[in-house]
Amino acid sequence: MNLVDIVEKDHLSKNVENFPEFRTGDTLAVYARIKEGDKSRVQIFQGVCIAMKSKNTINGHFRVRKISSGMGVERVFPFHSPNVEKIEIIQRGKSRRSKLYYLRDRSGKSARIAIDYDRK
Repeated sequence: MNLVDIVEKDHLSKNVENFPEFRTGDTLAVYARIKEGDKSRVQIFQGVCIAMKSKNTINGHFRVRKISSGMGVERVFPFHSPNVEKIEIIQRGKSRRSKLYYLRDRSGKSARIAIDYDRK
């Protein structure tokens, strides 16, 4: 085990074990800690997970997209960030792709993802 592996092991977040199993296409509510000045609060960011990368590594992250006031907003959340308090799955989506970047060009009914009733 080299020095890089030891440092990565020390910086892994314990919250990742409590996160539910989700995939791209799922609608998530991410509870993220926001720091404003000397105060901090938890803000909910709810949207569709459009991409995931390397859940088990230190640099793994997932990307959530939502429509706010008619404009698309995306946020990237690292899995091992201390700012991610918890993740809730609102709806499980049926997706045949691992990256749903095509949703950026769509709006309205064409931007919907089918609900996966078989997955629990």
